[in-house]
Amino acid sequence: MKFDIILKFLKDINKNNNREWFEKNKPRYVEAKNLFDDFLEALHKELLKFDDSLGGINPRKLAFRIYRDVRFSKDKRPYKVNMGAGFSSRGKMEQEPGYYLHLEPGKSFVAAGLYMPNPENLTKVRQEIDYNADALLKILKDRKFKKYFSGLDEFDRVKTAPKGYAKDHPHIDLLKNKSFVTSHYFSDTQVKDKKFVKQVAEVCKAVKPLNDFLKEAIQ
Repeated sequence: MKFDIILKFLKDINKNNNREWFEKNKPRYVEAKNLFDDFLEALHKELLKFDDSLGGINPRKLAFRIYRDVRFSKDKRPYKVNMGAGFSSRGKMEQEPGYYLHLEPGKSFVAAGLYMPNPENLTKVRQEIDYNADALLKILKDRKFKKYFSGLDEFDRVKTAPKGYAKDHPHIDLLKNKSFVTSHYFSDTQVKDKKFVKQVAEVCKAVKPLNDFLKEAIQ
């Protein structure tokens, strides 16, 4: 199956993360990248069935580069060990809610929401939560959402109450977030399954209400 080829390449580049190996294996990368773009095209068709905001994007241009930016990183490995792509109305989730697909052996997942919003958008989302937390809580408690997600990921939060909000605010746990993202993981067996595109789309459909809430907040 095509994902065997992608996962095998990613396993190998993880073990051989250097330019000499990559250049020798460039045809393998090109094959894996083309297969990934094929999958993004198929997934885009599925997403359009319930999210027409994605109608104006080219799915074959949504994948992120495999080349790492090492200028300010202690990790000088030149290549990523995953393949990722972002779906949102303007493209790759740049300051807007959307869906993110991440393929990596043993660590594949789909995420959705708003990742690292700028100060203006962060302020808007927090204001929306302050005014309308019940709507967000309803989404997070919905049966379809909870089938795949346990809540908002907690990787990007302030330790105390954000400026302008009391420590005893009834929704302080939501307000502490600086990113508003949730994730669902897939095993390698699931990734290789011929129904994987349908499974990813089903997960994205379940999380669309969260994206809708966040879109409304930052308008």
